[in-house]
Amino acid sequence: MSKAIKHQQLSKFKNSLARRSEHKVLERAVTKNGIYTTSADYRSEVSMTPVFSIDLDTGDVANQKQSGRCWMFAALNTMRHDMKNKFNVPKNFELSQNYTFFWDKLEKANYFYENVITTAALPTSDRKVSFLMTTPQQDGGQWDMIVAIIEKYGVVPQSAMPETFNSSASREFNNTFDLKLRKDAVTLRNLVADGISEKELEDIKEKMLDDAYRMLAYSFGEPPTHFDFEYRDSDKNYHIERNITPIDFFNKYVGWNLDDYVSIINGPTADKPYNHMYTVEMLGNVVDGRPVRHLNVDMATFRNVAVKQLQSGESVWFGCDVGQSSDRQKGIMDTALYHKDELFDIDLSISKAERLDYGESLMTHAMVLTGVDLVDDEPTKWKVENSWGKKVGTDGFFVMSNNWMNEYCYQIVVNKKFLSAELQEVLKEEPKVLAPWDPMGALA
Repeated sequence: MSKAIKHQQLSKFKNSLARRSEHKVLERAVTKNGIYTTSADYRSEVSMTPVFSIDLDTGDVANQKQSGRCWMFAALNTMRHDMKNKFNVPKNFELSQNYTFFWDKLEKANYFYENVITTAALPTSDRKVSFLMTTPQQDGGQWDMIVAIIEKYGVVPQSAMPETFNSSASREFNNTFDLKLRKDAVTLRNLVADGISEKELEDIKEKMLDDAYRMLAYSFGEPPTHFDFEYRDSDKNYHIERNITPIDFFNKYVGWNLDDYVSIINGPTADKPYNHMYTVEMLGNVVDGRPVRHLNVDMATFRNVAVKQLQSGESVWFGCDVGQSSDRQKGIMDTALYHKDELFDIDLSISKAERLDYGESLMTHAMVLTGVDLVDDEPTKWKVENSWGKKVGTDGFFVMSNNWMNEYCYQIVVNKKFLSAELQEVLKEEPKVLAPWDPMGALA
């Protein structure tokens, strides 16, 4: 039986507050300065000094601006770091995020249409249909999704397909594109209900994709099929490669075997036992492309493989909940940054698993690990390359405490050679399929 708050209870609350000798001081401080400033601990800044025993030279940071392409920036940044070592490209060199953005949007449209057709017999009130229609497409993604794009379309330097207004500020396009996709969903569901033939349905879907391609071309520019790669390296030597395709460019200048790179997660919830494989229903972008697959491991293994890859000289893509206990301007991510529990004298502790199960946290942002500070072979803090430009952190680089990694990091991508032989065998396992709304399906 529900019970309302009674006036007698309000009197108790008021008296309880009055008995606290510090309440007037704290009320003035919090009302004037806010919770974060009042509860901030300067000692966090001292411990998060940006000095690291392993510190990769990765060049300038990039800037995703007003778009949700962090996962894409982080992936392309790991690849350009390698290009810097192999080809001595200048420190401000970037691979085109606009190019992969274009193809991701087109592929997500097709992926959405296929899911609409698959679920067309379900009512619009069904949770899966509601999930699809809530966000037909968005800027975010995961590692396996950028791999699916690159395997199909390759990559190009930013000079071959530079940024546009809409790639740097994607809200207008997303609002318009989602309207089109929802309108198309109405059409597709009605056609399925009318018993249209598979051939007719495919023809109509192709017309929808033709319209989508035109919208994308107007907004982002049309992707190149061939281009000239011309640059001066860091030693001012001139280089040019004429009439190269995006696939050939990736093979020659990045040259990674993308099958070697695997997603490792730390999802300590009861439904995901460690040392097993997982995937997420309806999560992806390229139909028949690389599926999303996660190997769930304990946090000690998670940290260990990240350290090994950094020690080898290679940066690490990772996904986290960046808004938790972080200061954007100072570039600090530390669980000791704020003491909100002490400020309010309330126990606010909650486990990582409970945060996932109860909606308090999930992956919201992807960045790159480019360094780590080891003390007695154990990590204490990590160097993070963000994609928010140079005006935040230390020239765009952040410092993350090891405890913050433990609590708020959910995914890394590593070369499988850094995994134990036992875990490499687990990679062959058929993954358990998680629900579309599982937190491990969150898009960075």
